[in-house]
Amino acid sequence: MFSEKTGSHNETIGVMLMAFGGPDSLDSVEPFMERLMKGRKPTPEIIERAQKKYQLIGGKSPLPAITQRQADALEAKLNETRADARRFKTYVGMRYWHPFIEETIEKMAADGIKRAFAISMSPHHSRVSTGAYAEEIKKVVGERGLDITIDMLEGMYKHPAFIDAIAEKVTAAIKRFPVEKRPRVQIVFSAHSLPMSYIEAGDPYVDEIKITIDKVLNKIAPHSWRVAYQSKGNIPGAWLGPTVEEVYEDLVRQQCQDVLIVPVGFAADHVETLWDLDIHHKKQAEELGFTYERADALNDSPRFMEALADMVCEALNREETRPTR
Repeated sequence: MFSEKTGSHNETIGVMLMAFGGPDSLDSVEPFMERLMKGRKPTPEIIERAQKKYQLIGGKSPLPAITQRQADALEAKLNETRADARRFKTYVGMRYWHPFIEETIEKMAADGIKRAFAISMSPHHSRVSTGAYAEEIKKVVGERGLDITIDMLEGMYKHPAFIDAIAEKVTAAIKRFPVEKRPRVQIVFSAHSLPMSYIEAGDPYVDEIKITIDKVLNKIAPHSWRVAYQSKGNIPGAWLGPTVEEVYEDLVRQQCQDVLIVPVGFAADHVETLWDLDIHHKKQAEELGFTYERADALNDSPRFMEALADMVCEALNREETRPTR
């Protein structure tokens, strides 16, 4: 449920949605990749491979536009039933492309926002997403002396409305299979791989993914399922597994015929759903003889917007019921 109205202050509260970002044209791929690689110049081969992927999904990343849609829907949700003078204004901040997080924080301050919340659109905490966003906020506000307080909101991975939103997408996707095949559909929950060194150092990423999956499974009809980690990067060393390919090999041995990929680690469509899953891993699946479907990403689905709105209102409720000293 959407939280009840809180407070009666005459103020505007900022809410910043943060994501990795993505190039807004094929020409932007190279500078985007350079920022992603922390200033190192990508090789022509890396640039060409990336440009080919983006060319196949529309010539740019859809992530900035989808995140803006999410922000617009969230702002409408937060403001639609207000009885007091408080209003909400949402913003989008990206880590690796425009609008950059630092630009967005400065925009909030220039708009007169004194109080804000920030939400990582990566549902599960890792040092390279939520952790990096939090450090960026702290650095920008501190170094530039901005008169704004920004608190990170976490816990999306277990929020009831977030779980319901995923379960709705899974149930809808299963219905794409013929009725007689549905009970035998193998669900593969997919998330971005990370270096094992991060997990060994205490990153909660895997534990949070497991909690999300357990809660989703409690909401849907019983199915066999697996977890796979996709889109491994170039950092040397061991990475989270099994990979999607390794899961496919296991399903072949079990004579599976029908596979549903659920991008549980992603809150919006981007190159890793639209190319990695919809093109690359789909082709692999079909070559192995599988019938392949992919559950839709949450994007700006109403239940997901409800989860984000609740996170904001619950944080305000906690603040306003906290005893004063």
